[in-house]
Amino acid sequence: MDPFGDDTPVYVISVAAQLSGLHPQTLRTYDRMGLVSPGRSAGRGRRYSMRDIVMLREIQRLSQEEGINLAGIKHILELQRENVRLHEELDRLRRTAEDMAGELESTRAVAARLAQLHRDRTRPPGGELVPIRQTSVVLWRQRSEGE
Repeated sequence: MDPFGDDTPVYVISVAAQLSGLHPQTLRTYDRMGLVSPGRSAGRGRRYSMRDIVMLREIQRLSQEEGINLAGIKHILELQRENVRLHEELDRLRRTAEDMAGELESTRAVAARLAQLHRDRTRPPGGELVPIRQTSVVLWRQRSEGE
């Protein structure tokens, strides 16, 4: 469940203003500034979601209790959105890495089994492996003129 509430845009501006404790003109200002961007109805009227209401209350709290100006609040909200996006990306990359690690482990198991089958097939009839003697190779070529 989303801690910021439902994203369904259902509240008209007068209801959103009442629920958030702000004046409708303040909500319009916040929309123009990009602090809270409500959905729009077919007639282009603003429709606020519960998430928007919670955000409006948080903006009010940051402004009144923390003394942060609207430009600072906008920056904070942008950083919070970026933080959420980065956490989602990190989670996706972790899942991908886990999937790849599982595939690698599976591939290693198949390779080990194939190597064992190859060893079993190349073993002499007595089942005993015999070391191969290493030899030196000498290459000869004709000497060309000028050497």
